[in-house]
Amino acid sequence: MAAPCDLGGRGVLVTRPAAQADGLCRLIEAANGDPIRVPSIEIAPAADPREAAALLAQSWDMLYFVSPNAVEQALALVPDGAWTGVDKVAAVGRATAQALTDAGRAPDLVPEQRFDSETLLAMPELADMRGRRVLIVRGEGGRALFADTLRARGAEVHFAEVYRRLRPPFDPAPLLSRWADAVAMVTATSDEIMLNLMAMLGPEGRAFLLATPLVVVAERTAEKARGLGFVQVAVAERAEDAAIVRALCALGSATAD
Repeated sequence: MAAPCDLGGRGVLVTRPAAQADGLCRLIEAANGDPIRVPSIEIAPAADPREAAALLAQSWDMLYFVSPNAVEQALALVPDGAWTGVDKVAAVGRATAQALTDAGRAPDLVPEQRFDSETLLAMPELADMRGRRVLIVRGEGGRALFADTLRARGAEVHFAEVYRRLRPPFDPAPLLSRWADAVAMVTATSDEIMLNLMAMLGPEGRAFLLATPLVVVAERTAEKARGLGFVQVAVAERAEDAAIVRALCALGSATAD
């Protein structure tokens, strides 16, 4: 696949978890960019997974996975990738859908445009949920929108919280000493990653970060970023590596003009 642009050697801060950054880094390199890995979130199993494991072993009308991490951690607890006791399986987006397919059960419901809970909730299959039992597989303390909406539509909703999101330890001094020359753009694929990065860089790095063009994957994250004081924010069309690189290309073109 041809690169969507030439990033001209610009440095791009890649903040995905360490185990999930390779694909985006390869695409940035293919576009002649310089990926700078600063994992700003760490995924760890739930501290006490017993309740989640018991819920996952039950039968459900619908199982909704919010991320590839949710799939991976759920399978570590209940290694039945076919989910034979589940009527329908839903995924928030393509990466999650692929993880489910690889495990043995392609999802029945996946948004076709933007990959988020709002788009999934707009699907006609979820319009009437009266009497349906739904299990949302997620990390600890995730968003409540999907659950609240399905409950309002008549569903019984439970959570299987199968992982924790942690802020990795980080010494910002070496990066900040070369920020002005090395970092041209920043990526953040969630609110939490963006906030973690800001905390990891500390007060000394705040001005550097806010002045650097930022690519996010959701309008709600963009709104939060602007509220924090980011000067230039772009929203990728999808939460996919290729879409993030296209947004970086557009930003790079804008900053070059």
